[in-house]
Amino acid sequence: MSDRLYLLLGDDDFLTGRVIKQVAAQQSRDAGEDVPVTRVRAGEVSGPELAELLSPSLFAEDRIVVLESAADAGKEPAGLITATAKSLPEGITMMLIHTGGGRQKAMVGELRKAGAVEVECAAPKWPSERVDFVRKEFRSLGVRVSADVVELVTDLVGSDLRELSAACHQLVSDTGGKVDEAAVRTYYVGRPEVTGFEVADKAVTGDLAGALEALAWAQHHGTARVLLADALAEAVHAIARVRSFGPGDKFSIASELGMPPGRVGKVQGQARAWDTASIGRAVLVVADLNGAVKGQAADADYALEHAVSTVAQLRPRRGR
Repeated sequence: MSDRLYLLLGDDDFLTGRVIKQVAAQQSRDAGEDVPVTRVRAGEVSGPELAELLSPSLFAEDRIVVLESAADAGKEPAGLITATAKSLPEGITMMLIHTGGGRQKAMVGELRKAGAVEVECAAPKWPSERVDFVRKEFRSLGVRVSADVVELVTDLVGSDLRELSAACHQLVSDTGGKVDEAAVRTYYVGRPEVTGFEVADKAVTGDLAGALEALAWAQHHGTARVLLADALAEAVHAIARVRSFGPGDKFSIASELGMPPGRVGKVQGQARAWDTASIGRAVLVVADLNGAVKGQAADADYALEHAVSTVAQLRPRRGR
């Protein structure tokens, strides 16, 4: 099995993005410097372009080439991919994202024969699969939890894998690894669909009434203030980071930021309505909120409401 050839079966942005980030981080540690990651859509790259991407570096530099949508690759690129997989050039790590089907279904078998490290990256379709995902998340964090805790997290947080993963990490962090049903209920009892991410999304898109309504529900049902504050900060910082790249290709930006392309595309849509001054002020607002919810404010609930309201109103009215 080759640690320079990866087959990511499935196309869930969160799962594929996490694997790519982990591989890049490990190789960067091994190399003692950042290993560049290039992401391209296999169905949109020509044979010569792909050959150039996969050719050895003149300076013997390591690099990672991620081929998106490999199932849709044309005949020439598909042939080059499978041929290269059997004999990877020195310094090249190739990662293919493949649904397992499509017109290039045979590529999966060829990559397996070539010794690719296979990683399941398909989004769960059934509740039982999401339960299994949550169980594995806790296990990866070195924490054993009961089946009741796993099912409760799945029921209360929802179906979004990014939110489920964030919930597991937050619960482990805030409880010192002693995650029980009481802790889960303290953080997440309420309408499952009202999460910190929903509040944040409504705020950064300028939906003041919607953001405040969602926040009120979350506060009423005991959602932890730190989770709400972190979600708002993540949304604001994502806009600031993505906006700094301008209207570029989401795959290239994703490669630079270590974010899934789907997430970058969504944030690009949000970022178009913001300008430099307004997003700069929003960054200051969420920075102040971080301290407020951790004990610096006399009324943390008011601080949250004020921050959500301010961010929503900071979004320029143009582009709505």
